[in-house]
Amino acid sequence: MADTVNTLPFFYGNITREEAEDYLRQANMGNGIYLLRQSRNYLGGFALSVLHSGRCYHYTIEREPNEMYAIAGGKSHRTPVDVIDYHSQEMDGLMCLLKKPCNRPKNMQPKMGPFEDLKEKLIREYVKKTWNLQGAALEQAIISQRPQLEKLISTTAHEQMPWFHGSITREDSEPRLQHGSRTNGKFLIRQRDSNGSYALCLLHERQVMHYRIDRDRTGKLSIPDGKKFDTLWQLVEHYSYKPDGLLRVLTEPCSRPDGETGRLTRHQTPPGPMDPMRRETNVSITPSLFLECDMAIYPSEAMPMDTEVYESPYADPDELRSSTVDRNHLFLEDGELGSGNFGTVIRGTYKMKKTEKQVAVKILKNDDNNQSVHEEMLREANVMQQLDNPYIVRMIGICEAENLMLVMELAELGPLNKFLQKNKQTSIKNITELVHQVSMGMKYLEEHNFVHRDLAARNVLLVTQHYAKISDFGLSKAIAEEQNYYKAKGHGKWPVKWYAPECINYFKFSSKSDVWSFGVLMWEAYSYGQKPYKGLKGNDVMQMIEGGRRMEAPGNCPPEMYDLMRTCWTYKADERPGFKVVEPRLRDYYYDIAQ
Repeated sequence: MADTVNTLPFFYGNITREEAEDYLRQANMGNGIYLLRQSRNYLGGFALSVLHSGRCYHYTIEREPNEMYAIAGGKSHRTPVDVIDYHSQEMDGLMCLLKKPCNRPKNMQPKMGPFEDLKEKLIREYVKKTWNLQGAALEQAIISQRPQLEKLISTTAHEQMPWFHGSITREDSEPRLQHGSRTNGKFLIRQRDSNGSYALCLLHERQVMHYRIDRDRTGKLSIPDGKKFDTLWQLVEHYSYKPDGLLRVLTEPCSRPDGETGRLTRHQTPPGPMDPMRRETNVSITPSLFLECDMAIYPSEAMPMDTEVYESPYADPDELRSSTVDRNHLFLEDGELGSGNFGTVIRGTYKMKKTEKQVAVKILKNDDNNQSVHEEMLREANVMQQLDNPYIVRMIGICEAENLMLVMELAELGPLNKFLQKNKQTSIKNITELVHQVSMGMKYLEEHNFVHRDLAARNVLLVTQHYAKISDFGLSKAIAEEQNYYKAKGHGKWPVKWYAPECINYFKFSSKSDVWSFGVLMWEAYSYGQKPYKGLKGNDVMQMIEGGRRMEAPGNCPPEMYDLMRTCWTYKADERPGFKVVEPRLRDYYYDIAQ
C-alpha cells in the first residue's frame, strides 16, 4: 500500500500539519482542496488535510485491524484512495466535499521520514545478528519477512534508542539529565511499570519535569490529555517539533551511561493490550535522536529463520563433504510421514560431526525390483543436491544400506493442501505468505535453469504454519542455457490438471509451464486444498482450456490473486510471465495485506 500511495501526486509523505496547511493555502484553489500525508501518530495510517472557508481541517485515516481504512467513525474502505473517492461524493462527517487534489510542486517527491532511510540498514543488521545469515539466504529472509521485520523494528526500536533508559527510577533519572550539558529540552524516557507505562523526563530551566506516558486500552501512548501515538518513536518526533502541552520542545537526547542498554528483558516487556505486530510501519524519527542502535529486539512469533532448516546444511563444508550418508549415523523412527509408488517416507535423525538434524527419509521398497524407480530416485537426488535455497527442501544425502534411502530436510507439517484442508481458519494473509515463499523458490529454479514439472500444493511441504518448502523433484530437469525448454519423449504418469497446454500438446516443459502449474497451486491454496477441476477428467480439462475457459475464483479469494492466477494461465507460453514477474507481483500484494 505504501508504494501505491507514494505514486499519488497529492501524497506529500511525512510532512507536519503546519506544512500541509502552507501547501493548501499557497495553492489558493478554493474550498474542498485537499492533500494526503503520512500519519505521524498512527502506524500505517494517513492524514487527510482539507481547506474550507480559509481554515484547514485534518482527518486521520486509520488502518483498521481488518486491513480496511476509515476516518474515525466513518465508513470503511479498502484503500485510502477509496476513502477519498467516497468523500468526493459524500460529506459524511467532513466539513465539505473533497473537490480538487492539491498536487505536489513539480519535481517534488513525497517526504521520507528519517526512519524510512534507516529502516533498511536496521533490518539488515538485525537479520545478520539474530540469525547469522549472509549472502542469498540473508536477501531471501529480508524479502520473505519484510512486513514482519519492519513492524518488529518500529514497535520495539525505542529499546535501542540512547534516550530510552529502561526501568530506572525517577530519582536515578534526574542526575542523568543534570550531568553534562544542561540544555533546555534535554530529555530521556524511562519505563515506569510492567503495564506499559513510561515517563518523559524533561530538563527546563535546570529543573527536571516528569510527564507520565500511559497506554490506553487500544495500546496507544500519550501524556495526560495529550495526542495519542502507536509508538514512543512517534511521540518523541512529535514533541521534538512542537511542545503541544509540554513546557518546551524536546531538543537533546540524554544518552545512557556507557555500557548500559535500554533493552527490557523478555519477561519485563509489557505485552500491552494491542498486538504490536498488527500495524504498518510507516513511521519516522528525528535523525539526531537515532543514535548507536543496540540491535536486540524480540519477535513475537517465530519466523522461517528461527527454524533449523532455514540455514543451509551446506553452510559448513566439513559436515557434508560427501553426498553419501553413513548408515551408522542415521537413526530411523517408527511411523510413516507419507507413502507412494516408490515406498515410504519416515522421520529420522542424522548425527553429523557438529550437530544432529531431524530428517525425512525416502525409502525405496525392498520388494520393488523396478530399475526405473531406482534410477528415478537417484535422478531426484542428483537434482536436489544441486539446489540450495531456503524455500526448497534440501537433500542431505543418499544412503545405500538395507534399502536405497534419500535423506532430506524434515518439514513435519506435511503437504500444503492437506494442511489447509484441516485448518480452514488459516488467514488469507497466511496463505499469501506461503504462496509467496513458493514463488521465491520457483524464481530461484528459473534463475538456475531448472524445470520442476510437478509443481502442486501436494508437493509443497510446511516446516511451520509460516514456512513453506518446495519438494518432489522426481520429474525435474536441468535445461541448457541456450535452450529455454525441455522436450519430453512422451506421456508418462503426468499430472495433467497442473500442466500447461504446450506440455500436453507438444511435450515441451519450461519455467513458463511451471508458472501455469503455479497458478493451479495458487487456486488450490486459496480454495483451502480443494482439488482443481473437480469432477472433470484430463480430456475434459484440455477441452475447457482450449475453449478459452478457466477455473472460477475460489470463494473469498482476493481479486488481485485471482487476476494473477489468470495471468499464469495465459495460453501462449511466450506471452505468459516468468517467475521474475510473478514473484514481485505476489510480493507487493503480500506486503500490502501483511502490513
